[in-house]
Amino acid sequence: MIANYHTHTRRCGHAQGEDREFVEYAVKSGIKILGFSDHCPWVFDNGYVSGIRMTPAETEGYFRSLTELKQEYSRDIKIYIGFEAEYIPQLVEAQDKLLADYPLDYMIMGQHFNDPEYEGAYMGAPVYEESLLIQYVDRIIEGMESGRYRYIAHPDLIRYMGGNEEYEKHMTRLCTYLKEKDIPVEINLLGMSGGRHYPSYRFFSIAQKVGNKAIIGCDAHLPQSLCDEYTIEQGRRFAERFGLEIVETIDGLD
Repeated sequence: MIANYHTHTRRCGHAQGEDREFVEYAVKSGIKILGFSDHCPWVFDNGYVSGIRMTPAETEGYFRSLTELKQEYSRDIKIYIGFEAEYIPQLVEAQDKLLADYPLDYMIMGQHFNDPEYEGAYMGAPVYEESLLIQYVDRIIEGMESGRYRYIAHPDLIRYMGGNEEYEKHMTRLCTYLKEKDIPVEINLLGMSGGRHYPSYRFFSIAQKVGNKAIIGCDAHLPQSLCDEYTIEQGRRFAERFGLEIVETIDGLD
């Protein structure tokens, strides 16, 4: 891989390894661009503490550590500091205030929830209501229209258990929007290596019909994932199977 923009850190509570280890494994594997995109903190007004993302108090240390590594390894690799985040309209303003003074390079959208996680359904669990599928697609489009995000992480995360007709209708709407905006769909290697329900053949069959481009994302929760040549090759073959052009790098970060 030339670049990976989907990399987590231990701060999210479900990844392992030190920041430096991720950088060193990326260099070892020949990656030229490494984007860190740990789960972005939300500022909850009711005191709720998430167990799946860094807290607002950890933001300072995240930027300090990665800024130091960016400088230290500047001759070996290009490092970008980003976040993966849902688009949740009622929380966006507080998140913007939290991040305003930090050197944020980019964000990707990972729509795990449509609403704050303490009151919303997790999209990776079985979803039966068409209304939640519609809201999922609407939230992604609205979020991309805001200009906050570079691409969609695991766009096929939603595990819709309803009819194929409804799924195809709404996901065709999503894929058509992304194609019109020249936004790639992510082939998620964590889902692939972990035997999850994504990457989804059902989703990527629609992407094939629409003619979307794809980007491969390691979704690295372990430093070793950045050197997993077998799964990276699987991701490339997956794109070839569906005839999707692979986007290697994100334009406009510098």
